[in-house]
Amino acid sequence: MQHRTKNIHWLWLSLCVILFDHGSKYLVERHIARFDSVPLLPHLNLANMHNTGAAFSMFNSAPAALFILLSAMVSGWILWWLRKHPYDHRLEASAFALILGGALGNAIDRSLRGFVVDFVDFYIGNWHFAAFNMADSAISIGAALLVLDMLIAARHAKQLKAPGAAAATETAAETAVADSPEQKS
Repeated sequence: MQHRTKNIHWLWLSLCVILFDHGSKYLVERHIARFDSVPLLPHLNLANMHNTGAAFSMFNSAPAALFILLSAMVSGWILWWLRKHPYDHRLEASAFALILGGALGNAIDRSLRGFVVDFVDFYIGNWHFAAFNMADSAISIGAALLVLDMLIAARHAKQLKAPGAAAATETAAETAVADSPEQKS
């Protein structure tokens, strides 16, 4: 029986997200006072904000335990998926690993502090985008990769259904059979 490598090895990416996320939050908490900001680039500040809600500070009044439970459920499902699917699902696996790292990074923050430290402050003029952190970025990038994976799969399925695709597949199969050593002998 042939051993099939599973996507579980992508957990290294989740671990990197967690370490980078918490390292950056530690530096922000240590060097920037709460509600202060430090200009980094035009339209980009480092700030020290505490978020008790979900993404974009939604559901601020919800208890931290709710978000921790949600993160645990999502993380459990992602771990199951990584364990069950073969290695050839690389884009999807890397997306899930990024989401897992981000979800766990923020869940650790909530369990230790009761809030999440957000520090990336993007702005244009007086308008400020909701502050976010590296865990949030990993979740967003993972979600974008999942959308990309779906678009690639849809395009591939469309190409297989295109007129002539079935005939080309049959011709390729017939050529492979004709070229096989069994047919030549």
